[in-house]
Amino acid sequence: MRILHTSDWHLGKNLEGFSRLEEQEQFLEELIEKIEENNIDLVIIAGDIYDNGNPPARAENLFYNALKRIAKGGKRAVLVIAGNHDNPERLVAASPLAYEHGVILLGTPKSCALTGSFGGFEIVEAGEGYVEISIGNEKAVIITLAYPSEKRLNELLTKDLEETERRRSYSERVGELFSKLSDKYREDTINLAVSHIFVAGGETTDSERPIQLGGSLTVDAEVLPEKAQYIALGHLHRPQRVKGAKTKAYYAGSPLQYSKSEIGYSKCAYIVEVKAEEEAKVEELFFRNYKPIEVWKCNGVEEAIERCRENSERNIWVYLEIKTDNYITQEQIKQMKELKKDIIEIHPVIEGMEESAVDYESFREKSMAELFKEFYLKERKVDPSNEVMDLFLNIVMEGEEMDEAKETEN
Repeated sequence: MRILHTSDWHLGKNLEGFSRLEEQEQFLEELIEKIEENNIDLVIIAGDIYDNGNPPARAENLFYNALKRIAKGGKRAVLVIAGNHDNPERLVAASPLAYEHGVILLGTPKSCALTGSFGGFEIVEAGEGYVEISIGNEKAVIITLAYPSEKRLNELLTKDLEETERRRSYSERVGELFSKLSDKYREDTINLAVSHIFVAGGETTDSERPIQLGGSLTVDAEVLPEKAQYIALGHLHRPQRVKGAKTKAYYAGSPLQYSKSEIGYSKCAYIVEVKAEEEAKVEELFFRNYKPIEVWKCNGVEEAIERCRENSERNIWVYLEIKTDNYITQEQIKQMKELKKDIIEIHPVIEGMEESAVDYESFREKSMAELFKEFYLKERKVDPSNEVMDLFLNIVMEGEEMDEAKETEN
């Protein structure tokens, strides 16, 4: 069986207010071409389809059109789970139509796929957290753990948690769930897993919204299902193999550079070739960089203006760092942006001043933890203690859970 693993499309995402939809359209065109070229039997999309729970209509149209073309009316199996950015109910709202095309949309850990036959495959069996698919002469059992918030995880494990159960770590509870679902694996099936979680030791970037606030939602690598021949993960934007896992577990990463912290490596999906009782063969499938992010470090405003002029026709996003002994005027900023349309940020480094950076754009590319740490250091001149950081992140997490509950009520 040939499987393509991708994730973290973040359709509708902006870069400091600049739309990335055009690049996302280009990515999806390339992805569909590569799926056809590589004779893929099953496509797994491991969460964060959208950048937020209320995506723009154009982003939803992109997603639905891509699914329709990938699935080819049920000739190819497509399995999609929700990530922490997705609204589960909204993501699966199109399920009645999606199943007609052979697309499985799973919003929460309790989601259960429908059984049935399609043009190129059959859903033989399904239940909460797993699905068995028959493609040709091969069968695959897949553990499906969409983003498990604390609340969703507790609901799935038991209805009446004892106090000792509540004190067990998030990682232990995820591990227990994986262990229970692994009983569905058989020797005559290809055994896979897909989830949207943060595994300890993963290399992060600035563009992920933390789901491991204060470390409380971190999963240890050793609790991943070791009987799985391949584990397809979503959340981290840097493609990578999970360190410390007892089996092959990979983050596919995001298809585009979503922050300047992602400049130094290529974006990809993974092609997995696997048979029952055999080790999976994993191959990187690289994507083009449709509009690269660059950081320009200039000595003075005149050098920055000249660099904008020289690169005015290049299709790139630019962060400008300008060393200067004076603040940059609005006229100079206007001149640079007229020469180079896609300047994201102008970052003056004022010589002889402690405050070396002033942002003229927003801070949305930084995590809440980074922003708080920078603010604390600026005000107190020392780094915050671990206790202070944990307290702040717990407050933020409680606020996000309240927002999530409100979205569910609505």
